[in-house]
Amino acid sequence: MENLAHEIWVFDGSSVKFLGLPFSTRMTVVRLLNGELWVHSPIQLSETIREQIENLGQVKYLIAPNHLHHLFLPEWVSAYPNAETYGTNEVIKKRSDISFTDSLNNQQSWAWSSEIEQELFSGSPLMEECVFYHKVSNTLVVADLIENFSGQNFNYWQRVVAKGVGILAPNGKMPLDWRLSFIFGRDDARGHLNRLLAWKPQILVMSHGEIVKENTDEFLARSFEWLI
Repeated sequence: MENLAHEIWVFDGSSVKFLGLPFSTRMTVVRLLNGELWVHSPIQLSETIREQIENLGQVKYLIAPNHLHHLFLPEWVSAYPNAETYGTNEVIKKRSDISFTDSLNNQQSWAWSSEIEQELFSGSPLMEECVFYHKVSNTLVVADLIENFSGQNFNYWQRVVAKGVGILAPNGKMPLDWRLSFIFGRDDARGHLNRLLAWKPQILVMSHGEIVKENTDEFLARSFEWLI
């Protein structure tokens, strides 16, 4: 647990195997003005994490930002039955065993929108992701839209692969397969990117890899050179 900035914390969990790489996991928690907690991409729930969370406030919103970030969601739903659960259309379809409150694809005034803005990054048939901007801390929160692995837990060949697909720090970006899938949706994606850049975040926190706390605008511009 790390207090990243005012009213926002990150929790780093254990790694999970994905496509032959040990993917680190990270959860981001925002405490809203009313004391309720907004939880992005829940990681594996332990007693320690549960104690830390409950010291922060009451879990109110559980967020599954894309169809890959659902693995630990059921245990959070079970632990916090009064919490509301939100996901994209893709993850809702994939996890029919979970009762979602609503889809992040829907246009509406969200309960957290005065403090957290959001944008559904679409344009690819492979995946879409809802990304978020916490206004008070000036923090952009993403899951897989950008990955920026340090490579410390990778062996030689894993580092070679990570560098080849563009997810090795300090030059992390969207994974290659996802980038290539925007061949017919680049205009759509540029519109979403323009909104992200307009937020002018000072901190970029992602589910996988090193958090960016300095020169964030330069990092984002470099990460999305392929699209710009």
